[in-house]
Amino acid sequence: MADTQQVDPKAERRAARLARRIGSFSKAHGGAEGQVAYLGERGARIVLVGEDGTWGDLVAPTYAVAEQAVEKSGITVHEAFDGAFAAKVRTGPYEWSRMAGLQVGGPSNR
Repeated sequence: MADTQQVDPKAERRAARLARRIGSFSKAHGGAEGQVAYLGERGARIVLVGEDGTWGDLVAPTYAVAEQAVEKSGITVHEAFDGAFAAKVRTGPYEWSRMAGLQVGGPSNR
């Protein structure tokens, strides 16, 4: 008897859609690398870092869909967001002010 896998068409479409968005990000930023992080019931976060240091993220409904999306996109995927991979991220004034918040005069959340 042949081994059959159940394929969820909706999950396939979501993974394909995410893969296209990852591909677009990669093309716009001279290539990209990523890391998939489990978010619990919310799914998984795909963090992307372009070769130019620009970063972004996408959220997938499940970890499996996120893994499928990065595989389809062909980017390099890291196990963790640390070391040389994290050092590629370039942040600007906006990110620094949002991270610091009110402590150093960043935008108010009110």
